[in-house]
Amino acid sequence: MTQTTDHADTRAWVLHPDILSAGSGRDPALALEEAVSLAEALPGLEVCGADVVRLPRPHPGMLFGKGKLEELKTRIEADEIELVLVDGPVSPVQQRNLERAWGVKLLDRTGLILEIFSDRAATREGVLQVEMAALSYQRTRLVRAWTHLERQRGGLGFVGGPGETQIEADRRAIDEQLVRLRRQLEKVVKTRELHRASRAKVPFPIVALVGYTNAGKSTLFNRLTGAEVMARDMLFATLDPTMRRIELPGGGPEVILSDTVGFISDLPTELVAAFRATLEEVLAADLIVHVRDISHPETAEQAADVRAILDSLGVRETTPQIEVWNKIDRLDDEARQAVLTRAARSDNVQALSAVTGEGMDALIEAITAGVTEATHVSVLRLGFDAGRKRAWLYERGLVEEERQTEDGFELSVRWSARQEAQFGQV
Repeated sequence: MTQTTDHADTRAWVLHPDILSAGSGRDPALALEEAVSLAEALPGLEVCGADVVRLPRPHPGMLFGKGKLEELKTRIEADEIELVLVDGPVSPVQQRNLERAWGVKLLDRTGLILEIFSDRAATREGVLQVEMAALSYQRTRLVRAWTHLERQRGGLGFVGGPGETQIEADRRAIDEQLVRLRRQLEKVVKTRELHRASRAKVPFPIVALVGYTNAGKSTLFNRLTGAEVMARDMLFATLDPTMRRIELPGGGPEVILSDTVGFISDLPTELVAAFRATLEEVLAADLIVHVRDISHPETAEQAADVRAILDSLGVRETTPQIEVWNKIDRLDDEARQAVLTRAARSDNVQALSAVTGEGMDALIEAITAGVTEATHVSVLRLGFDAGRKRAWLYERGLVEEERQTEDGFELSVRWSARQEAQFGQV
């Protein structure tokens, strides 16, 4: 992890390689804007400039061609840049060659996101997950970059065997550290499972807020709960799930509201794996509220990225979802009216502003309907020996009607799919 000094911010420059042969379809100017926001989310960096660099294809050893390399070097030296952030993947060899050619430190998109996650992670689990992701990433960067990595280690062969290279020793040290972290994480995850099991005993539906990073989830969470969760115009402001038990206004039901880490396109694979446990809250949700920044030019693409991640997590298609079109206060009158009209035509869309509060009442009504409608009636037959199961149903107020039979009890039960699944484990 890079360390920045307290007395002066590191002068950084952001480059977005627009590789024509890749044909991503995304607007390179907007991609650069997001990359700059990522850089600004990391304390201790001063973004001195940002450019889109058009490339017919990436150069295998240097990423950029010779002429472009010299042109960029002149800019880096003129602006006294200390760190170059490349918005995209940079191979270990490319990173080493570019750092040598330009005489500066270089981070690719994955490295930058890891730095931000490391800075933001607040819970024990979050810290462990980031450390594991960083080590997995670092392991791929063990190229013969500097002379100490090219040295053969001699000796008597007791430590690592004769002639083991430093790079192999480094790799083995990382693997050992990963095993240690994995064990620690397993313990933490078990503790979380216990917390989740105790929450499962509470008959409150779970409502999970999801969305692209900086879509306004934390602001919405604060407005719904009155909590002071960090909500700033900054990417990845929330990295650990925050949960609050709230009573929905207007005499609505009690729910557990969960705010989750923001999703982002091209999230590094190391982090998708590392943060799966953080996003497990979404899998347990009775209702998913997908928050979109409707004022963003690429709101549709961002929404598609969020849906893809939800699918990869294994979120059930049957889980009810509400789409929130947030930040309507940022639209001009004509665009705002068009958004409100489109939202009104859709059953599961709410247009609002979490900042001003406009549209919040309708959202609360929709959440109330979403968690109360998601129940059904079942008829259960329990034997006289199933006292524990019967007590479990009564503790949660799920029994609507009961009559005694020769063999036990026949109960009419109104419950959600989640409660029905829990009952199967009693």
